[in-house]
Amino acid sequence: MWHCLPSRCYPVLVSLQLVYPSDFRLTDKEKSSICYLSFPDSHSGCLGDTQFSFRIRQCGGQRSPWHAEDRHYNSGAPVSLQREPAHYFGYVYFRQVKDSSVKRGYFQKSLVLVSRLPFVRLFQALLGLIAPEYFDRLAPCLEAVCSEIDQWPAPTPGQTLKLPVMGVVLQVRIPSRVDKPEYSPPKQCSHESLLPTPVVLASVHELDLFRCFQPVLTHVQTLWELMLLGEPLLVLAPSPAMASDLVLALISCLQPLKFCCDYRPYFTIHDSEFKEFTVQAQGHQLPVKEATLQRAQLYIETAIGSLPKDLQAVLCPP
Repeated sequence: MWHCLPSRCYPVLVSLQLVYPSDFRLTDKEKSSICYLSFPDSHSGCLGDTQFSFRIRQCGGQRSPWHAEDRHYNSGAPVSLQREPAHYFGYVYFRQVKDSSVKRGYFQKSLVLVSRLPFVRLFQALLGLIAPEYFDRLAPCLEAVCSEIDQWPAPTPGQTLKLPVMGVVLQVRIPSRVDKPEYSPPKQCSHESLLPTPVVLASVHELDLFRCFQPVLTHVQTLWELMLLGEPLLVLAPSPAMASDLVLALISCLQPLKFCCDYRPYFTIHDSEFKEFTVQAQGHQLPVKEATLQRAQLYIETAIGSLPKDLQAVLCPP
């Protein structure tokens, strides 16, 4: 688990200010992707605080060898929740507020949690605790939080974990591949403890599917069939949060099966792989049928006009 802190400077530069732990190495291409994907485009109207997710390809594929704990976790986890060997998930907490002291007129900053685990529910809850405090107190707060997270136990399928951070205890259960469909969410432990009363998360990964699918509820059956068949699908939404949640909900509706095609919960023209999904795809050099993308800027909407005709579009009203 790594924390990155991009910020946007006048006029369009996006820079990576901090990375924790400091010894974690990212390539320039990965840094650029994280920076641009952690900022909604200028037409999104994201004022205030926004949370969304993205997924990027690790440069060089599976560059780092598997650790013993990685193999142990994957052996017991459901296939849809195993660690990604060649991709990073980025969980973003973005803040944009008016600030007359800034030349651009707005304070814009994102706190990004990067992980190989698809635990969107857990990491969104974690960022919801960390980011507001960080934006007020800056680096010392983030250092203290990272120190606490370093003490967390490794995720073990089938176990319920208590994760203390910033005076709050998050209680979660890591799913196991032997779980029964009727398994009930974790209940708050009743025995005495020196820790505060835990905040129980019903799931580490499941989103509110009704909320995610509400804009396209009448088309859920068709969308499920398209996902099951691995058909190309493009989500056009008015905000990064709505887009990324809908893409992740589409992926999760196949569980316990794993979605084996490529997908991008959030996508921009600055993404290093943008040309692969447009220019090269026009020449059918890449398997476009294996991509689920989200449009970030109007240019993408124009670019997809020359992609294969079987590309399906999902339009989410504002």
